[in-house]
Amino acid sequence: MDGAEATTPRERYRVQVRAEIKERAWEQIATAGASALSLNAIAKRMGMSGPALYRYFASRDELITELVRDAYRSLADTIRAARTAGADLTGLAHALRGWALADPQRYFLVYGTPVPGYHAPDDITAIASEIMASLLDACAELSADGPATPFDAHLADHRDWAGDHPAPPATLHRALTFWTRLHGVLSLELAGHFTGMGFDPARFYDAELADLLGVPTKS
Repeated sequence: MDGAEATTPRERYRVQVRAEIKERAWEQIATAGASALSLNAIAKRMGMSGPALYRYFASRDELITELVRDAYRSLADTIRAARTAGADLTGLAHALRGWALADPQRYFLVYGTPVPGYHAPDDITAIASEIMASLLDACAELSADGPATPFDAHLADHRDWAGDHPAPPATLHRALTFWTRLHGVLSLELAGHFTGMGFDPARFYDAELADLLGVPTKS
């Protein structure tokens, strides 16, 4: 139940408490990482007992699922809005980086090291598939170039990750390459690995994007 569905004072209070719990969870994650998330610590911070907090989230995994779901939904909405506004692959790349830079902890929760022992439910996979579908649509707008590769042939029979998208193997390959290379740059940047190296990460990101698209890098 979200705020729009809460109609009684009790329901509105429950929505408010759940929102505060998630806010405190993000604070914990920023400090110690998702694997150290503790409902009892959150309850103490909020002045509640552990059992009282468990009435709002039955387990740590349920809370993590809610945070992951919110993060994926936020990115899916960002990418969809960009596509609706006419964004091509370049626009999607900039939308992705802007979203990641706005909240690195949110980014790392969904694209960083998996939380030990945690398994996301199927509905989260479905949200992630929305993001990939937008990427595949944008890749399909580009003309195919170059001969088919052995990996293209492999993807012809290994495309479950693309759902029912009709993209041909070459487009699937382009989308995977785009996704993995840009996430690689983003992950290193957000983790601070470029600090002190003396170059502008934004320009490096743009250079990688230009290389993926086969266009000259802007000066």
